[in-house]
Amino acid sequence: MTGIIENKLTELGVELPNAPAPAANYVPYVKVGNLVYISGQISSDSTGLIIGKLGANMSVEEGANAAKICAISLLAQVKAACDGNLERLSKVVKLTGFVNSTTDFTEQPKVINGASDFFVNLLGEKGRHSRSAVSAVSLPFGVAVEIEGIFQIEI
Repeated sequence: MTGIIENKLTELGVELPNAPAPAANYVPYVKVGNLVYISGQISSDSTGLIIGKLGANMSVEEGANAAKICAISLLAQVKAACDGNLERLSKVVKLTGFVNSTTDFTEQPKVINGASDFFVNLLGEKGRHSRSAVSAVSLPFGVAVEIEGIFQIEI
């Protein structure tokens, strides 16, 4: 039986990938009580890394799409943390988004909206969250966006 969240993903045309493995010496998530802290997920899809610098060679729309891809990876990690049952996800608590951007680029919030909009479209009120959207002079592997998150789950 498929749950409400999985059905909504299908409705939105989103196929959840397997949770990405860590790229260095860290764990992808840590559970503390009913909170799951997800390590930063970089912009990468089935075709590879989404590389670019906002304000130089990437549009806000392309950056927002990269942020949405990060949100999908975050959700894949939540699913792994919930032993495959996304219905245990109670709330998106906080996202911290890092945008690979030039020093004069100021639209980081519009870029990270790609992730925020995804969670609200998918989860409604449960998807509303606190957030930071900050510039980074560079990100791992030259990716455009990296996002980490805190999620509340049912134990």
